[in-house]
Amino acid sequence: MVPVENIRNVAFVSQSNTGKSSLIANLLVKADVVPKISKKEEAHLVSDFTQEEKERNFTHTLKLFNCPYEKYSFNLIDTPGYPDFIGEVISALTAADAVVFVIDASGSIEVQTEQIWNIVKKKGLPRLFFVNKMDREEADFNKILNELQGKLETQFVPIQAPKMEGKTFKAVINLMEESENIPPEFSKYREKLMESAAETDDILTEKYLNDGKLGSEEIKRGFKAGIKQGSVSPIMFGSNYTETGIESLAEFLIDFFPNPAERKVLDKDGKEVSIADKKESLAQVFKVVSEPHLGDVALLRVFSGRFAASSLVYNVSKGIEEKLGQKFQIMKGHGKDEIDGVGMGEIAGIAKLKATQISDTLSSIKEDVVLKLLEFPSPNTSVAVVPKERKDEEKVSFALDKLCKEDPTLHVSFSKEFSEIVLSGMGELHLGTVAKRLVSKFGVNVDFKEPRVPYRETIKGKAKVQAKYKKQSGGHGQYADVWLEIEPLPRGKGFEFVDKIVGGKIPSRFIPSVEKGVKEALGKGVTTAYPVTDIRVSVVDGSFHPVDSSDIAFQIAGSMAFRDAVKQAKPAIIEPIMEAEVTLPEEYVGDVTGDINAKRGRIVNIDVNGHSRVIKALIPLGELHRYASTLKSITKGRGSFQMKFSYYEEAPAHIAQKIVKESENKK
Repeated sequence: MVPVENIRNVAFVSQSNTGKSSLIANLLVKADVVPKISKKEEAHLVSDFTQEEKERNFTHTLKLFNCPYEKYSFNLIDTPGYPDFIGEVISALTAADAVVFVIDASGSIEVQTEQIWNIVKKKGLPRLFFVNKMDREEADFNKILNELQGKLETQFVPIQAPKMEGKTFKAVINLMEESENIPPEFSKYREKLMESAAETDDILTEKYLNDGKLGSEEIKRGFKAGIKQGSVSPIMFGSNYTETGIESLAEFLIDFFPNPAERKVLDKDGKEVSIADKKESLAQVFKVVSEPHLGDVALLRVFSGRFAASSLVYNVSKGIEEKLGQKFQIMKGHGKDEIDGVGMGEIAGIAKLKATQISDTLSSIKEDVVLKLLEFPSPNTSVAVVPKERKDEEKVSFALDKLCKEDPTLHVSFSKEFSEIVLSGMGELHLGTVAKRLVSKFGVNVDFKEPRVPYRETIKGKAKVQAKYKKQSGGHGQYADVWLEIEPLPRGKGFEFVDKIVGGKIPSRFIPSVEKGVKEALGKGVTTAYPVTDIRVSVVDGSFHPVDSSDIAFQIAGSMAFRDAVKQAKPAIIEPIMEAEVTLPEEYVGDVTGDINAKRGRIVNIDVNGHSRVIKALIPLGELHRYASTLKSITKGRGSFQMKFSYYEEAPAHIAQKIVKESENKK
């Protein structure tokens, strides 16, 4: 068993196409965990091993790689680079103690990197920036450094210099050590290194002021403190293709990143939990994976104590007892090792937990702290899921439920109004991978179509209407006479039914039948197929027959009166309005606001968030189908958005006419 001070839990994050997965593969080769990879362009397949990832050539889900490195134990976590899969990154950052940002030396800093940076800063996790692909002819370190400093607004300090022969990247030079080989243009960064180290400690500050310099060991000591404090963000260089810089990266993880005992842990109220001396076992589930033969496997990070397989634990979040499965799984990418127990700092999977989900806290005692919940963004894109074969309907519901347990940024619901299964996710790319997984993992084929918008009918005026239902067909007949008054309610108030009958003109036993008839008509709609809302209905008069009146007669009369009254009370169509929040680079604000206006949206305000802009707007839901793709197109993939329901408002006349016509065509 590796002591906790020799464990390193590190998440690798980036935007897409930076070579992050290949970089991890090279670290695994260096650790002798996987054989040397002959085809460099296939290195990413060590991590991207699922069928969907092989087909699409990028990472979809986080991957865990536990590997020994000398006397240390690395838990390397690979994460997706596309914004649609940000939920996987959030899960990974819960398990990690430090973060490596992988940057493409030949590219630019995109919004995904900025978004992850903001999450990492908020969590206070130590970080390193590894500038990859330095072997590329287009590699431009100065451009990347300027972008990092400009867009992420933090103190970046190169701790290496690239050794170049002409335009060929040959090696890296350690700036923490004095060397005659340091390129002149990098000498200023060694000075910056000493300044950054000196600022972390009063003794180092005094020595630097007195002597004008620090020794290598003093730089390292101060720099390590600065990384732990989050006051500096070091930059290293390398190439996953030529394997340059891989060994120095591994050494950095050992020498400068914290061990699990140094991790800052917060409870659900944001207060720090002291884990150094905590005797009780404490862990949090950060991911759930559904496996064919094991069921749901909970991936957990142990923060204190030790958990034994097959033992009883408490799910403190839900206040219930759970029994752990027979073996813990130590994840090694596509493979795994089985062990009997896990201790502080370790990351493992465990099966057979019946009610435990992502974010839940597990403990050896019932009355323990609940750790801070994972915060996931709300889905922004929805589709109606239609099984290609009717026999698969139940199977689809089961499969989607499983996938939603694995991925909290997926939501599934059933619309009773339209008899639709509605799946919501972080974009079309996200939902497209779900369709692929439904086939590969559960054997069901589905089509996606545009979900129907839940429009509503209401009224703007008042009306008083009589409906008399009479039927005679031998023997007892049917008779009911009902007078209804209707009037609008404030938006969002729903439906009210008022009994104003006096003098027994309608016996009290028939009043619920009138209400039932009204509610039936209310749900079916009058001018369209959409329910009627924000309306008060009062039964004010009527008559009955002592023999022929019945419950069903008053139901029918109530429904007839209601439908006639709505038609006379200035009926209107109201549509759902969403509160949208769009994050994007400043240069696209004009194009995006123009598009929002074209979608009948209203800009509420535009806020500044670093070098990004955040547009808050109110937009009709009917205009937002495929908006995630539209936004990506306008912003060249650099914009993202979230939305939530805000309120209903009256639809413009041309929209209302279209909705009424569509309803008539379906009758």
